[in-house]
Formats: sequence, structure tokens, C-alpha cells
Amino acid sequence: MVDIITNAHVYMHREKITTLLMLLHTLTLMLCNIKFSGGFKGFDKVIWEVTEYNKGKTPSITLKYYSKDGEEGFPGDVSVMARYSLPSSMELKLEMEAAPLNKATPISLAQHTYWNLAGHDSGDVLAHSIQIRGSQITPVDQISIPTGEFMQVSGTPFDFLTEVEIGKKIGQVPGGYDHNYVLDDSREVKSGLRHVAKVTDPSSFRVLNIWGDAPGVQFYTGNFLAGIVGKGGAVYGKHAGLCLETQGFPNAVNQPNFPSVIVHPGEKYMHTMLFEFSTK
Repeated sequence: MVDIITNAHVYMHREKITTLLMLLHTLTLMLCNIKFSGGFKGFDKVIWEVTEYNKGKTPSITLKYYSKDGEEGFPGDVSVMARYSLPSSMELKLEMEAAPLNKATPISLAQHTYWNLAGHDSGDVLAHSIQIRGSQITPVDQISIPTGEFMQVSGTPFDFLTEVEIGKKIGQVPGGYDHNYVLDDSREVKSGLRHVAKVTDPSSFRVLNIWGDAPGVQFYTGNFLAGIVGKGGAVYGKHAGLCLETQGFPNAVNQPNFPSVIVHPGEKYMHTMLFEFSTK
């Protein structure tokens, strides 16, 4: 359980924030006033309090964090909770909750684990195949901020409606994949969560299915991994892992046609993901 937690980071989702409820907040300058992964010190870089640890039939650990008004430029005090549990020997569940205490604020938490189903120190993930249950993406500008448009993936390098090898068309996407997919309504439901994506490694025959309840998922292919030294001295290079982060849409605070990520005092943000492992 410890290895899972230390490698499964919880991030405040990237947002470009300019105005909120007619209040102007001076934000930490970052890449022309854009907030990536919660800012310079996102939730992955703070100390969380362990509030519950259960060794029973369904092992779990609950972590809490209190974000103060103005932290990384975000308005309001916010109480945040993340609970990791093992519903079965082949499943990992993450439940996230957040409650603003005194000001409306944007909240979109995401889980940023890098997956490589071939195993530790096994090279890149370009031979993995992936299916993403999203027929549209939210296109981005030159600095990777969604423009507010929607683009159909059919007939493009972003089409993973059926399982496709990641490396097959990644060369047609400048820099690699780092895009938000608009999740379709799925008939496949598990524990109240819709099917988000499926990843398969051809060498180990390991399969990962992801289920969730957020409107989007960020597909990222580790484009900026370079020379990172990890466990046992292994060096992780470009595309050494992939991320599938269920989320609210990036830049939603500036795009009225995106689902809102603003949460008001008295309301509760809730977000659940289920990771299901198997072999084929």
C-alpha cells in the first residue's frame, strides 16, 4: 500500500484563472499567469494528514489536507480528502472530496500516476495499446491551454475509440499526447462508474481498465520524462509511463461551454476512480 500511495499523486488540476465572481485575485506568475498542476507547490508537494487506516477486509487509508485561502492564488479555505482502498486483490479505488469553507473556488482534482504495465525499468510504453471512451477532445493552443472548442477524434491521430497501439500515430502529434478527452456516456458501468479507458501491454499480457465519474480524462504519454532516476537506480526516459487522469475540463473557468468546476460553500466536490487489473 505504501508504494501505491507515494507514487499516486493528487493534483489540483491546471487552470488559467483570471476572474471569479467579480473578484480579482493576484495569482502566482507561472507561464504567463497559467496555473499548471496547482501551481509551484501543488497538492502533491504538501504534507497530508493520515486520518484513518483500515487493515480489515477492504484495506484503506484516508488522507486529509487543509488548503488555506490564497494558497497558490486560489480563493477560500478548502478541506480536501483522498481515500485509497483495495476493494479486491485486483482493484485500487481512489475517492476524492473537497469542500470550500468560505469562498467559491475552482476545484478539479486529478490523480497523476504513471503506468507502465510491462513492469519496472522496462522501457517506454509505446507498444502498449489503449482504448479511450471519448469521441471528442478539447483542442489546445500553442501553450497547451484548451481553446473552448471540441474536436471529433474520428480519422485523426487522437482516435482511440477502439484499442490502438500508442506508438502507431504519436509521431503525428507534436510533442506527444497530452490532451483532454470528453468522455462519452458508456453502457459499461461498474460500481456506479463509467468505463473510461483500457490499457494493454503485449509483452506481459497485463490489462488495466479505468472507471470514473468525471467528465474528462487527460491522456499524457510522459513527454517530458528525461533522465529521472527512480527505484533501484532505474533511469526513466521519454514515454517511460503514461497517465490517464479523470478530471474536469482544463480551463473551464474561462470557457462557459465547459462543465463548471466552481464549487461554492455548502457544496461538496466528489470524484471517484477505480483501477481494475487483469491479464488477457
